[in-house]
Amino acid sequence: MIKGIIIVNNHGKPRLVKFYRPVESEAVQQSVIRRIFNQVTSRPDAFCNYCETMVCPEWGGGGNPNDDDNDNDSSNSYDDSSKLIYRHYATLYFCVCVDRQESDLGILDLIQVFVEALDKAFGNVCELDLIFHSDRVHYILDEIVMGGMVLETNIHAVLQATKDQDAKHSESLVPPLLSGGAADGASSSRNTAKVAQQLGGGLISTNALTTSYRDAGSGTGGGGSGGSFSDSPQQQTSAWSYNW
Repeated sequence: MIKGIIIVNNHGKPRLVKFYRPVESEAVQQSVIRRIFNQVTSRPDAFCNYCETMVCPEWGGGGNPNDDDNDNDSSNSYDDSSKLIYRHYATLYFCVCVDRQESDLGILDLIQVFVEALDKAFGNVCELDLIFHSDRVHYILDEIVMGGMVLETNIHAVLQATKDQDAKHSESLVPPLLSGGAADGASSSRNTAKVAQQLGGGLISTNALTTSYRDAGSGTGGGGSGGSFSDSPQQQTSAWSYNW
């Protein structure tokens, strides 16, 4: 099982944090990030990408098996059930903490799949993409890993799911009038005809209302001598009151 995935830059700034095994508080979470960063940055690039002596007691790993103090402090007790696998790309460290049942080479390949999916999704991905598009990065990661279990390692399937999500997001931004098309237009016409029919059965019809409005606007209806509606608001009000 995958316990957590953390991406940090060379200065220790976290760019993505995903905890599949929860910790007690945010302070403990920051402590885990610092421990992992110190662990991977202290190793030269010539070393392998596996670290079995992970200093992370919060996730059930770390400590010194020869330290007698471990027997008295359960929070720092030695437990070899965790290991850290990481890869360094340019300015970012991709770190994955797993239990002993996970394959080291499999997790390395999983990191490579994640990085290639990000690169194809963003086009030459960089650290800024992880900052300004964190929601999309999390969605891509959720297509690969969910609840600490690996779901998909096919890059094409992951990218297709991402494209489908982008298409649904674009459709949600289109206004209903534009997406409805002719159906909405026909509905609007039916509503207008219904209102006209109701007005026609009353004291005044829509044609009479339109004719009266035009006559008032031209200054010819009802013998009025007022000017056009475009002259001034006062003239508009007086002409409309005169006709009614």
